[in-house]
Amino acid sequence: MTFKTLDDMGGLIGKRVLVRVDLNVPMDGNKVTDATRIDRVLPTIRELCDKGARVVLLAHFGRPKGAVMPEMSLAPVAAALTERLGRPVAFAADCIGELAAATVDGLKDGDVALLENTRFHAGEEKNEAAFADALAALGDLYVNDAFSAAHRAHASTEGLARRLPACAGRTMQAELEALAAALTTPVRPVLAVVGGAKVSSKIELLDNLVKKVDMLVIGGGMANTFLAAQGKDVGKSLCEHDLADTARRIIETAKASGCEIVLPVDAVVAREFRAGAANQTVSVDAVPADAMILDVGPQSVANVKAKIDAAATLVWNGPLGAFEIAPFDIATVTAARYAAARSKNGPLVTVAGGGDTVAALNHAGAAGDFSYVSTAGGAFLEWLEGKALPGVVALQD
Repeated sequence: MTFKTLDDMGGLIGKRVLVRVDLNVPMDGNKVTDATRIDRVLPTIRELCDKGARVVLLAHFGRPKGAVMPEMSLAPVAAALTERLGRPVAFAADCIGELAAATVDGLKDGDVALLENTRFHAGEEKNEAAFADALAALGDLYVNDAFSAAHRAHASTEGLARRLPACAGRTMQAELEALAAALTTPVRPVLAVVGGAKVSSKIELLDNLVKKVDMLVIGGGMANTFLAAQGKDVGKSLCEHDLADTARRIIETAKASGCEIVLPVDAVVAREFRAGAANQTVSVDAVPADAMILDVGPQSVANVKAKIDAAATLVWNGPLGAFEIAPFDIATVTAARYAAARSKNGPLVTVAGGGDTVAALNHAGAAGDFSYVSTAGGAFLEWLEGKALPGVVALQD
């Protein structure tokens, strides 16, 4: 994969640099409740400021569907960004036209401005040429630092890269390099851990991974579908029985590709889904008819640890059990901490992503010792599925 970075952009003093960032942060009224995504883009913004650029930030917030919706304004985010950045961030009440131009024209070298929600215009999501042209008129260079939006061919993610000299920001660069190390040019053996509730939401991901990795651990509710496809009774567990043929096909594809699929051999079961519910550990061949599988058991965790020991690269997406409530978080926490320790103290490259995955790793206190944890969500999943991401392809072109 070849793409330009900030190192390739030459002199930036006085240049108007349009930077696509992800500021779609959780809010409580006008207060940002989690600034993780803001913090992720600060290195790129600070570097551009230090190099004398006039930084113009483009971002979306929510899904206004091309209409101006005050509750989805980025104005409160500008205040939070000012605080986190440690320097003033000007705000324009529109992302194109006179209001945007006046704000950009008022910038001095090293200044920063945030323009209003790009999705207030229908031309953003439609990638309309006129809207992309209007955005491009505000800048001299384009930097995409929003991998999380790179799976959308929008004007601010794909269209601008066709109109201005373009490169990846530091967050985008780190994401692409981490994903390349995980799947494109990995050190083998490669282990993937995939969990979550349903096979149906990850069929394409599994189809792609079994052709690229050496070992695939399947956990969470989706493992129940694979167990049932092998003729095991999973009781009242979450299970997509109608996908038994799909599960068997994935198993056969894995065999043909030389990928070992690792399924649970024991499970923690309970009669009710609540914190502290009475539970027992049983073989997956002996799940009571009136019980549900809520976590994988200790022997299954030992098997996962053994695969982690054997791996040089680990890709993780999804929890092994119902990690949101104790005691059904034990397998996820134990395996995550084990992988983190091996990554911190040894040669294991660990790359993780997906909403539930990030939450699970944070719950385990393991995220900080993984090589890279992606907050990209949908874009991360589409990459694992082997899909081309328009925002990345535009940078490569």
